[in-house]
Amino acid sequence: MSFDLFPAIDLRDGRCVRLLQGDYDREVRYDANPVEVAHEFAEAGTRWIHVVDLDAARTGEPQPQNQAVIRSIVAAVGDAGVRVQVGGGVRSRESAEALYEAGVARCVVGTAAIENPGLVAELTAASYGVAVGLDVRGSEVATRGWKRRSGVSLPKALARLAGSGAEAVVVTQISRDGMGGGSDLAGLRDVLDAPQRPPAMSVIASGGVGCLADIADLRDLRSADGHTLAGAIVGKALHDGAISPVAAVVVARGSAVHDEPPGGAQP
Repeated sequence: MSFDLFPAIDLRDGRCVRLLQGDYDREVRYDANPVEVAHEFAEAGTRWIHVVDLDAARTGEPQPQNQAVIRSIVAAVGDAGVRVQVGGGVRSRESAEALYEAGVARCVVGTAAIENPGLVAELTAASYGVAVGLDVRGSEVATRGWKRRSGVSLPKALARLAGSGAEAVVVTQISRDGMGGGSDLAGLRDVLDAPQRPPAMSVIASGGVGCLADIADLRDLRSADGHTLAGAIVGKALHDGAISPVAAVVVARGSAVHDEPPGGAQP
């Protein structure tokens, strides 16, 4: 299985932001235009871009300003063959179909996968691309923009997905998100080997990447049974300039890690 970089663009009020550990009161705002950022990622050679509507994740209602930005991102990178994956507030067939009609290749269903698991099967039965987002504190899945405890463990959530047809599961360890201290490799290894995980469902890591070595660690991760990750979502380290998009793509595709100078200058 190939390993893909999923550079992330998190949107709030139409602007690029990042939240530390999923906390809306600990927001980092960036001046960059999100469409221009997406174009930069496409030029770096990424095959995917991961976009999150943080306003919709919190309220469950699509935010028109963010939706307009998503349409612009799809239009900006589509000619380069880059696929766009979008999550945040996808809790109904109508909200998902609005994204598919905008050209989004895959929706990430999070809260609804726990509260209304039939939605995932409904979307995949209609031949839509779906990933399930499981955001966890410890081993418990959080919902509603990471604000609510679901009472559902990660293994139980994976078991519920059997037969759903979802292409992938995005696993985020909330305590590591936006912190740049490395990913939860042990936890991800457990997910890869979890007997509850449908064999056809690939695993995408999210949260904690702060340097090129962290990407390499995820790329090279092997479970006891030899399973590997399908990719990693990287956000803050790219937006802060700690990692250049070009270097991140190169390492994700298997090249050796080389230290970058300050500012993440391209090799």
